[in-house]
Amino acid sequence: MAIPTPAEPVEYTRDGHCHPVARSFVPEVPVALEYNGLSYAVMMASPSDLADFALGFALTEGLAQSAADVTDLDVVEVDAGWICRAQLSGLGIEKLTERVRTRVAESSCGLCGIENLEAVGRPLPQVPAHKALDPQAIFAALSKLRDHQPLTKATGAAHAAAFCTPDGTILTAREDVGRHNAMDKLIGALATAGQSAADGFILSSARCSYEIVEKAVRAGAHTLVTISLPTSMAAERAKAAGLSLWCLARDDSVICVNEVG
Repeated sequence: MAIPTPAEPVEYTRDGHCHPVARSFVPEVPVALEYNGLSYAVMMASPSDLADFALGFALTEGLAQSAADVTDLDVVEVDAGWICRAQLSGLGIEKLTERVRTRVAESSCGLCGIENLEAVGRPLPQVPAHKALDPQAIFAALSKLRDHQPLTKATGAAHAAAFCTPDGTILTAREDVGRHNAMDKLIGALATAGQSAADGFILSSARCSYEIVEKAVRAGAHTLVTISLPTSMAAERAKAAGLSLWCLARDDSVICVNEVG
C-alpha cells in the first residue's frame, strides 16, 4: 500500500515570513487483525513490526495466554492497508467468538472495544512482590531512549515503548503512531523472544492512560515508567494491581506515583 505524501508544508513565522519546509510524516494505515478467520478489530497503526503487534494485541486482549497460543501468524499488505492473520488455541477462543458475536449487534465499538461499563472495573491480575526500582535506572534509560526511536527522529510524531533491564539498559523498543500500538508491539516482541517483562521495567513515551497500565500488568510487568503523568484511573488501577508506577520522567527528575517494592 502506497502511503500518500501530503503537499509540501509551509512554515509561517510571527514576523510575517513564510517558507517551504521539508517534513516527514509518521505513517498511519488501517491494520485489520483476524484470528481464526474472524475479523476482531481494525486499528490505525504504523506499518512496522506488525507481527509483534498482532501477537501483543492478542495477549493484552486476553485472546492468548502465551506466544504458544498464537500460530500461523501472517502479515499481508492489501490495497486498503494491511491484514494480520493468526490462529489461536486455548481459552481465548471463547472470548474471541463471544466478542465477535457482540460486535455484530453493536452500533459502535464502545469504550476501546469493551462490552460494558462493568468490564472497565474488572480486577487486574495481581503483580507479584518485586524489588523497588532505583531512579538512576530511569535516568539511564531516558538518556538512551532517543537512540531507539528512528521514527520519532524522522517525524517527531511517534510513540515509543521500551523494555529496560533493572539498571536501565534498553533491550527492546518499538514505535507506532498510537501509544497503545507501541505497547502491544513491545509486548509481542518480548513474547516472541521469550523475554519476561518481570525481568526489568517498561518505559513508555506516552500519556499514562489506564489502558497503558492494564497492558503492562497483563504483560507480566511489575514496573511502568511513563513520560507523562497518569490519569486518575491509571493511578488507581496501578495501585490496586500492585504495579509500581513512575511518571513525568525527565532527564533530571521523575515522580514516584506508586512504589510497591
